[in-house]
Amino acid sequence: MKLFRSTAVVLALTTGLLAMPAQAQSVQQNTSGDPMYTVEAPKAFSMVGDLLIARPLLIAATVIGAGVFVVSLPFSAMGGGIKEAGQALVVEPGAAAFARCLGCTRVGYNRQD
Repeated sequence: MKLFRSTAVVLALTTGLLAMPAQAQSVQQNTSGDPMYTVEAPKAFSMVGDLLIARPLLIAATVIGAGVFVVSLPFSAMGGGIKEAGQALVVEPGAAAFARCLGCTRVGYNRQD
């Protein structure tokens, strides 16, 4: 029983120590080193995947959403939800396709105010 406990403790400590570099690598900091001002800096494979897969799908979703919006416009007008339907079907996919940096996950430009 003592061998089992010792092995479990050693395994738990080893797993914890091996996981620390993975956790430390996931936080990207700017040049000042302050973690409060992190900068989203995607890797090259994220950019390529975004360019070849995500952007064409989001552009197609915007075009299809615009068509669905036009078809559903009379029903949206009767229910008073034209703005919400346009936002969900056209604006959000369009913003995700055109208003974010290549490989980034957040919509919007990286502007410093």
